[in-house]
Amino acid sequence: MTRSNFTRRGLLRTGAATGAGLALPTIFTGSAWSAAHSGYTNAPEGGTVTLGFNVPQTGAYADEGADELRAFQLAVEHLNGEGDGGMLQTFSEKNLDGTGILGKKVEFVTGDTATNTDTARSSARSMIEKDGVIMISGGSSSGVAVGVQALCQEAGLIFMAGLTHSNDTTGKDRRANGFRHFFNTEMSGRALAPILEANYGKDRKAYHLTADYTWGWSQEKSMRTYTEAMGWETVNTVLTPVGAGDFSSYITPVAQSGADVLILNHYGGDMVNSLTQAVQFGLKDMQANGKDFTIVVPLYSELMARGAGANIKGIFGSQNWDWKLENEKGDRYKGTNAFVQSFGTKYGFPPSQAAQTCYVQALLYADAVTRGKSFNPCSVAEALEGFEFDGMGNGPTLYRADDHQCFKDVVVVKGKEEPENEFDLVEIVDITPRDTATYPVDHPDFQGGSLGTCNPGA
Repeated sequence: MTRSNFTRRGLLRTGAATGAGLALPTIFTGSAWSAAHSGYTNAPEGGTVTLGFNVPQTGAYADEGADELRAFQLAVEHLNGEGDGGMLQTFSEKNLDGTGILGKKVEFVTGDTATNTDTARSSARSMIEKDGVIMISGGSSSGVAVGVQALCQEAGLIFMAGLTHSNDTTGKDRRANGFRHFFNTEMSGRALAPILEANYGKDRKAYHLTADYTWGWSQEKSMRTYTEAMGWETVNTVLTPVGAGDFSSYITPVAQSGADVLILNHYGGDMVNSLTQAVQFGLKDMQANGKDFTIVVPLYSELMARGAGANIKGIFGSQNWDWKLENEKGDRYKGTNAFVQSFGTKYGFPPSQAAQTCYVQALLYADAVTRGKSFNPCSVAEALEGFEFDGMGNGPTLYRADDHQCFKDVVVVKGKEEPENEFDLVEIVDITPRDTATYPVDHPDFQGGSLGTCNPGA
């Protein structure tokens, strides 16, 4: 395997609707939407359709954003019949034939969220009002996802969330126009707890450093729920600002806290910096309470492992997907190999979970439009709700209608002790099956919100 030009369009549109969702009859399906409800935000005209990819190109999560853009570009090429087709060949649905979407060539514009909600919403609004995008996807922050999802609901566009892990995205902040393929902190807790218990036992004292925004809060809560249920004591929880860079003042007190586990609820560059500094301060080499001190990072990626280097060795975490799934369980993860080959041939290195998520979201959107025979967001939403599919690298997957959350297998990983190269820093140690990762609709951590009604906009 080989390990491995954005097209822009300035289509000016004005008057995009920003009002509340419309209560429309539920009898309209498929082509009926196109005929009965042709008036919707940024209905594409002519032979092209424009998608908006809004990702962090600067800030603490910029590495994830760069890989997301690579994946989006690849998805557009495949939709337009360029390249090797990638997952179009393994996707269980066979509606996409390389002729664009509904015969329209796919073009796209990009924006920089800067991992800031206000910046991300401003960028998305520009895409809607100036570039005439019909769908927005991307992002590597749950705060950004929640904000942009709400904007798309108001404007009447579909939002295909990128990397967003907070329970709130499909919990209290869920929206009818928003869909998430990425997993969440509840699923991470379910997958990680048995592995942590097996490796570290039930008698542990944990200290949490937590990114101070919706994802960090959600991640800490889920980890506390599952670790405390198996007997771990939470010694302290400390919030840290996103993009802090220097975490030394937060790490210094850990050694004297009585804790023997540090749980880093950090992501992206913040995780790389905090983990590196924790190791430099000697936490991995010390003993506490008669035990070897350990560090856990509940969510991390291959990209973050590369940034952390040797510091990632032995660190447990969870992932939405990993490129090494191509080696697992026969053809259960079919699609992974096709995507890794395609991405690797183009870029020279394997894709991250952020790349796979965004690539899949672009294809799922295109397929929903094709099945519904309309770009009307309410047709797209109807096509995605309750949709079961396979061949996208995660095993059999369901987009649950009740909350627009995808349910699939969850990957538990650990930093490799003896990596073969810079792209082989993480090993898969367990795969939590979809049924185990699935939680009930009335789970208390997902209450307080409502999907509401799909809004087609203009």
